[in-house]
Amino acid sequence: MTAAPRPAPAVQPDAPIFDAKAFRLSDEQAELMARARHLGQTVFAGRAAAYDREATFPTENYKDLHRSGLLGIAIPKHLGGGGADYQTYSLTAAEIGRYCGATALTWNMHVCSTLWSGPLADDLEMDAATRAEHDKRRAVHYRRIIDDGAIYSQPFSEGGAAAAGGVAFGTEAKPVKGGWLVSGKKIFASLSGHANYYGVLCTEVAEGEKASRRNTLYLAIPADAPGVSVVGDWDPLGMRGTVSRTLIFKDVFVGEDAAMLPRGVYFQAALRWPHMFLTLSPTYMGLAQAAFDFTVKYLRGEVPGTPPVKRRMYPTKQIAVAEMQVKLEQIKAIWFQAVTEACPNPSKEQVLRAYAAQYATMEGANDLARLAIRTCGGQAMLKSLPLERIYRDSRCGSLMLPWTAELCLDRIGRESLYEAGETDE
Repeated sequence: MTAAPRPAPAVQPDAPIFDAKAFRLSDEQAELMARARHLGQTVFAGRAAAYDREATFPTENYKDLHRSGLLGIAIPKHLGGGGADYQTYSLTAAEIGRYCGATALTWNMHVCSTLWSGPLADDLEMDAATRAEHDKRRAVHYRRIIDDGAIYSQPFSEGGAAAAGGVAFGTEAKPVKGGWLVSGKKIFASLSGHANYYGVLCTEVAEGEKASRRNTLYLAIPADAPGVSVVGDWDPLGMRGTVSRTLIFKDVFVGEDAAMLPRGVYFQAALRWPHMFLTLSPTYMGLAQAAFDFTVKYLRGEVPGTPPVKRRMYPTKQIAVAEMQVKLEQIKAIWFQAVTEACPNPSKEQVLRAYAAQYATMEGANDLARLAIRTCGGQAMLKSLPLERIYRDSRCGSLMLPWTAELCLDRIGRESLYEAGETDE
């Protein structure tokens, strides 16, 4: 008589990165975080290696995000979404980042289309007619996401100073009857070839006018619109599943209903809501936690697929874990404070703290991964284990525009020493 197969052991749920009681979070926030954490631990983590190895987009994960309601997490509740504010989205995104960095990073590009046009836009100045028109337009975009699982991307970089806020975007929108003709190029365009709509930041330039950042538009361009093409290969060091190839727009017509924000509102947001550029950091907060999690499980002999050999009894390992714990708590503290106090018209101190949080998280995640590899030893470098991928993915964080590690340091130093308008002349 053949014995019945044993049921698979139940997966012990991971503890939250930010405990709801300790960080004074609401039950609703804790539920969203738990939903994302369960999806990440039980589904996304198992797929992450294949997406990384093959540099393919995590399409299946997006289907799961849609089914779970997380694709519309930041869409206002009265328009059918989850109603998450900035802090809630950030905490939830960090949970996904600890299991699949590429999914979390691309999900950020998608969610920002709703976060910027939703909660952030609600904090900005618009006259009654403009706001009514904006509400009407964004409801159309949101319905596509909620009903059809439509994916929106947010191509930003162009290879020059535009993405850092230095000059106007080189991608231009020429006003024509009923809409615009868009032409330009976006590089490192995450979700390229896989998003249904590209949320393109471009400069509206009428005949004879000079390009100005004040005239930045945020337009949702259908991926299948005539004149849209995806070019180039994608074989990077890390974040391989983002599939960030180059997007080309050549006289692409989009109607007026494509506007994700009204004229002038993106420029207003960039000045008054600077934390909008901190939303790449949750992914790296999650990766920092993942590096620490792996180290503890490895030293305890609990990493799936490895022999149950304990290494936790060695003082050198204990000291290394203690150092990692201290660094992780430092990153968590400044990052949580920054995403919690995000608001329109922040103080100088709050902006400086946001820069510091970005720097600490983006650089700290990779430093924790480095310490994890040194502590765990040679096996940690095997591609069959996630730490090698965590290290490569986390190295990409310091390069992320518009707030790269270098730019954060530059701004912290300059803005600490100078008040607005001050010079040495």
